[in-house]
Amino acid sequence: MGTTKNRNKQRGATLVEFSIAATVFLMAMFAVLEFGRVLWTHNALTDAARRGARYAALHKADEISDVKNVVVYGDPAGGTNPVVENLSTANVQVNYSNFKLDGGTVQVTITDYQFHFVIPFVGTQIQMPNYTTTLTGESAGLLPPVL
Repeated sequence: MGTTKNRNKQRGATLVEFSIAATVFLMAMFAVLEFGRVLWTHNALTDAARRGARYAALHKADEISDVKNVVVYGDPAGGTNPVVENLSTANVQVNYSNFKLDGGTVQVTITDYQFHFVIPFVGTQIQMPNYTTTLTGESAGLLPPVL
């Protein structure tokens, strides 16, 4: 009779232990996934700044909107889907310094990008650092030959 009474006291203990273990496991899994998303976003923003600087180094200084479109959409004509969620042309700064197609520099910077977490029950965001790339102007055969 004593063992039946002890068994009745233990009813539900397995469920409680499972719920605690499952909560810890799921939190760890979501943390790993979110960290991976942060690293992917960091890499994508770095690449977008580089792409924009490469495009700007080969084009005239009056095409700043095209450079911003290359950074945000990957295409000078623009688009509807940015390469990184919540990235807009307002986050992109383009600065030319003594720029000519055969010299000077261009600097492309992505600023004020907010990364939004999708962890359940935590609606937080973090400020990503600024991403800057500076390149010298290049003609790439676009200038007429010097006589």
